[in-house]
Amino acid sequence: MAVDFKYIVVGRGLMGAAAARHLARQVDGVAVIGPDEPDDRKAHQGVFASHYDEGRITRTIDPDRNWALLANRSIGRYGEIARDSGIDFYREVGCVAVAPTGGDYIEKTRRAAISLNVETSLLDEAGLKAAFPFFAFPDGGTGVFEARAAGHISPRKLVKAQSLLAEKAGAAVIRDHVISIRSEGGWAAVETAGGLTYRGAKVLLAAGGFSIAKNLLPRPVAMTVYARTVTLFEVSEADAVRLAAMPSLILRAPGIDIYLLPPIRYPNGKFYLKIGGDPDDLALSDDAEMRAWFKTEGRDTVRAHLKRIVEGLVPNIVPLSISTAACVVSHTESGYPMIGYTSSPEIAVLTGCAGTSAKSSDEIGRLGAELLLSGGIGEEGYSTDFTPQFR
Repeated sequence: MAVDFKYIVVGRGLMGAAAARHLARQVDGVAVIGPDEPDDRKAHQGVFASHYDEGRITRTIDPDRNWALLANRSIGRYGEIARDSGIDFYREVGCVAVAPTGGDYIEKTRRAAISLNVETSLLDEAGLKAAFPFFAFPDGGTGVFEARAAGHISPRKLVKAQSLLAEKAGAAVIRDHVISIRSEGGWAAVETAGGLTYRGAKVLLAAGGFSIAKNLLPRPVAMTVYARTVTLFEVSEADAVRLAAMPSLILRAPGIDIYLLPPIRYPNGKFYLKIGGDPDDLALSDDAEMRAWFKTEGRDTVRAHLKRIVEGLVPNIVPLSISTAACVVSHTESGYPMIGYTSSPEIAVLTGCAGTSAKSSDEIGRLGAELLLSGGIGEEGYSTDFTPQFR
C-alpha cells in the first residue's frame, strides 16, 4: 500500500511535532510519523524518545546568542500553542544561572540577554542567598536571574499539544516508526515497521538520537549520541508548597555542571525535584544500543554524583524516595541543530538537540518547515546557517 504526501516528517518528538504543526498551518499534504509513548519501556521493541518526562528547563538566558534566540522565539509562542491546543505545558517560575564570579559564562549570558531585550537581574553571593534561601550555593558564584518567560515545561505535554495542532491543521498523524528512507525517481519512499510505505515529495528526518540509525539517510549525520541519567527526588506535598518560589536552576562550579527543576507533580500524583548533569560521557553508537539504554534506569555512578550535589545544594529537604531514568542527548560538530538537505534533494534533516533544545523546539521546528517550504533558511537573525554535517 502506498500513500502519497507532499511533506513527510519522520519523528514525532519535540522538533518533529513542531515542524509538522508549522507545515500543516501553511500547506496541505503533510504527514508526521512517530509512535506514542510506550506503556512498558522494558517490554517495548520500538524506538524511544527523551520527551517522556514532565520537567524540562526553559529560559532565554544562555551564553550563546543563537541558542538564546531559538529559545526566546519559541517561548514567545508558548501561549498560542497552549491556547489553541487546550494543553497547559508551561510554568513560569523563573530561571537562575549561577557560575563562578569573573568567568565569561555570566558575562556572555548577560550580553545575549541584553541583545534580545530580555530583562534579567545580576546577583552576587549575598543577593543569591537573599533571593533563594532554599539553595546553598558554592562560594564564589554570581547569578543571572530571568524572572519572566522562564521556568519549566512538560515536554510530554508539549509534544501532545504540537501533535494535536498539526492534526487539527490537516496533517496526518501516523503512529508508527520508520525503518528506512530512500529516494525513488524524484520522490522519497518511507517504510515503516508496520510494513507500510509512504511516498513524499520531501521528507524531513527529525528522529532525535535515532537519526543515526541505519537506512535513514544517504550518509549518516555527524552526530554523537550520549546516554544521560536524570535523578528524581520525591518530596512531600508540604515541601513542594514550601519550595513553591524555587526557580529552575543552572549551576556551574568546580566539579558541578547541572540543571535542577523545582518540585513538579508527575502523573502518579507525586512531587519530584529533578536534576541532570552527568559527570562523564557514555556514547551510544547505534539504535540497538539506544534501545537497550532506554530500557535501563540509568547509571548508579551518576545517581550517586547527583545525590551528593543535591544534598549540598538543597540541604533542607528529606526525599521520600530517589529514582533515576534514562534519556539521551545528541551533539553535533557545530554545537547547533542540523537543519538542511542531504545529498538527496528529497531528504532533509532536523536533528541535534545538544541537550538544550526542548525549550527551543518550536522555533527549531519552524526552521525545519521553512527549509521544506522555501528550499532553505533565509535571513533569520542567527549567526549560524545550521548546515548539517555527514560522515
